[in-house]
Amino acid sequence: MKKNLLYIGNKLSKHGLNKTTIETLGKSLEKEGFSIFYASEKKIFFLRILDMIFTLFKVYRKIDYIVIDTYSTKAFWYCLIMSQLARFFKIKYIPILHGGNLPVRLKKNPVLCKLIFKNAFKNVAPSNYLKNEFEKAGFDNIIHIPNTIDIDSYTFKKREFFTPNLLWVRAFASIYNPKMAVEVLYELKKIYPEATLTMVGPDKDGSLLETKTRANELGIIVNFTGKLDKETWWQLAAEHDIFISTTHFDNTPVSVIEAMALGLPVVSTNVGGIPYLLTDNKNAFLVNDNDVNEMTNVIENVIKNTNKTIEITLEGRKLAESLDWEIVKNYWISLLE
Repeated sequence: MKKNLLYIGNKLSKHGLNKTTIETLGKSLEKEGFSIFYASEKKIFFLRILDMIFTLFKVYRKIDYIVIDTYSTKAFWYCLIMSQLARFFKIKYIPILHGGNLPVRLKKNPVLCKLIFKNAFKNVAPSNYLKNEFEKAGFDNIIHIPNTIDIDSYTFKKREFFTPNLLWVRAFASIYNPKMAVEVLYELKKIYPEATLTMVGPDKDGSLLETKTRANELGIIVNFTGKLDKETWWQLAAEHDIFISTTHFDNTPVSVIEAMALGLPVVSTNVGGIPYLLTDNKNAFLVNDNDVNEMTNVIENVIKNTNKTIEITLEGRKLAESLDWEIVKNYWISLLE
């Protein structure tokens, strides 16, 4: 018998933000027969928490589990509130550990973290990085279920050569260090004056303006598209040859998995869960955090060493295929049934 779930998270795409797991995983679970209530679509954070609480009181007699998208910053607090209400109503709850900076939260708020994570039915870690970090902190109810994609939706483009046309896809937030991408383009133009950069994503904390300002300071043109739906940026990817990720902290970014599925070589900072997802010089290229010169040099090598880069893209596609929903869904079905 399929279970009834309450899914707690930031369901905010209708307000111009990127879709998060509540909208992607939730939809996939519905296709497998699970009945899901959602909270919340409220844009204002305080109202979103109130809506989450109200929804739980409305449906608590109907649900078997509460699934909670769990982050390391402001959204940590709704996880705290909803997990303790779940305990009050004696409902099993499952935090999904998204925040790449959650290990810092474990150290900063150990008592609150114990209240949430020790009492969870299971904690789901999309990366082995967070699984290891939580286990080191003494939590033994952690399971690894990776982020997933529908591989059939992604058309792999096999490139015969690679140009200095860079693509960056993420929300503009300081944690993702978007200004680094602009600085990489500035350095790359010294080698390839024709180099370009397209940056896709909505503003989250004012970083979009800061990034545009930095581009103006450096006197370079960057194509800022704003938020695009997935199908649009997938089409845009075919016009670019290298995907860059400049993040300071991360878990298992879906945009990186998508880039590999589309055939783009990935050059990423080697932080958080990234080295647990990607292997340097096997399925991607990894550089030190905020090291503009190193990323520039690696991109130059990507362009020059065509045969090696083609091998990397083929391995990247294999990794993306291993994260297909048809494979990953079995872990979720096993957990929830």
